[in-house]
Amino acid sequence: MHNTPLILSIDQGTTSSRAIVFNASGESVAMAQYSFEQHYPANGWVEHNPEDIWQTTIRACAEVLSQSKSLGNVIAAGIANQRETTLVWNRRTGKPVYNAIVWQDRRTSEQCTKHQEAQKTKPSLDSAIKTTGLRFDPYFSATKISWILDNVEGAREQAEAGELAFGTVDTFLIWRFTKGAQHLTDATNASRTLLFDIREQKWNPQLLSYFDIPASLLPEVRNSAADYGHIHESVLNLEIPICGVAGDQQAALFGQSCFDPGMAKSTYGTGCFMILNTGKEPIESTHNLLTTIGYQLDSKPTYALEGSIFNAGSTIQWLRDQLGLIQHTNEIESHLDSQQTNEGVYIVPAFTGLGAPYWTPNARGLINGLTRDTTPAHLFRAAIESVCYQTHDLIEAMSNDSGTLLTNLRVDGGMTVNNHLLQFLSNLLDVEVTRPKITETTALGVFFLAGLSIGLFDSLETLKSKYRSDITFEPCMGDEERIKNLQGWKHAVTQCLA
Repeated sequence: MHNTPLILSIDQGTTSSRAIVFNASGESVAMAQYSFEQHYPANGWVEHNPEDIWQTTIRACAEVLSQSKSLGNVIAAGIANQRETTLVWNRRTGKPVYNAIVWQDRRTSEQCTKHQEAQKTKPSLDSAIKTTGLRFDPYFSATKISWILDNVEGAREQAEAGELAFGTVDTFLIWRFTKGAQHLTDATNASRTLLFDIREQKWNPQLLSYFDIPASLLPEVRNSAADYGHIHESVLNLEIPICGVAGDQQAALFGQSCFDPGMAKSTYGTGCFMILNTGKEPIESTHNLLTTIGYQLDSKPTYALEGSIFNAGSTIQWLRDQLGLIQHTNEIESHLDSQQTNEGVYIVPAFTGLGAPYWTPNARGLINGLTRDTTPAHLFRAAIESVCYQTHDLIEAMSNDSGTLLTNLRVDGGMTVNNHLLQFLSNLLDVEVTRPKITETTALGVFFLAGLSIGLFDSLETLKSKYRSDITFEPCMGDEERIKNLQGWKHAVTQCLA
């Protein structure tokens, strides 16, 4: 039993740090999770204390290693992380110069608006931005780095003297785990910084100059399955090679075994992130989607289109916390059976604007179609269905960009326990919707990557054979009803945008 190979998967997320130990069959044998505090120092600002990220991560890791000690040997580790969240730290002390600025943070909105205007008049800047597959938006790391250098006393001088290091959360954890021996990231995380040329696989010097970011700040970029050094024995009382790294959404794509072009996964948590594998060539979106790296193996990137929905599970939380219509989110499903249709009620949950394919950050939410007969059950249904309508908008944009008609959507995330949601999603999209047996797909993805790196698995075909579905929902809605529902949604979005 002690010779059984085990892999430690670290899933460092926006609200908690989780660690899972998997055996070679992909079964979870130990899990621990610790939440940490969110900080909102000003309107639209979101920060984390980097020490909270670090302490909750090593605490979760220590706990699962203790739980799994009798079950086998941990031979490798993988790291998945909240993407775009930005840290800058002192190379000598390892101490961050400022809190982590979280991906949700909007403090650089004004600067991004100015950058967007500059992009319209500077062809060379427009060309440089297109090499990243992204757009000027506070979401990405570049303007966060600039803000830290310009607003933290002494930071710019230290950066120009080569004394500081930048990293997304994966890079920060690797630095800490290896006691400062490794300053590394993977291609998926690099592709979310607004500084990385996803075709040439290198940092873009023109964008570094434009954002006034010294190149010495940046980590080396490696494959998603690669050698990232060793967790130092003094950290967890065990020396473990770090062999797989990916941003959380790309890790979920890999964990869902979406290895073929045309395969897609959608994660339903607070927001929703959908990624479509587009293969060996990047597709430039004409529908406000992002072009990104899905994963990179053997120096060969597999590209993807990504769309984000800002509010999915948060819409249900709003019904619970702000409106007080339910006490627990799991009460929703029992209410849905009392209404067979939405009776024309639509919720457009643009609490923080609308994401892809609209990208309208100043839009605000609305409820459309209220009558005296509207009940809380109608609102519950409209809230759940809003997630499906937004997903339809994403898939429509992806199909138009890629020329690919989706036949199956693989889903994960906390909301997917709701069978009503998944059935309506299947009906509206007119495709099969599959929920996997192992729903921890983010952790599973870096387990797969680490396993590939150390030779535990020999190919993507082997990993495909490990995919297990829990249930597949088949569409059972007529075309007429589907079209009527979608027309109602489009009308509600038009009202919202107006």
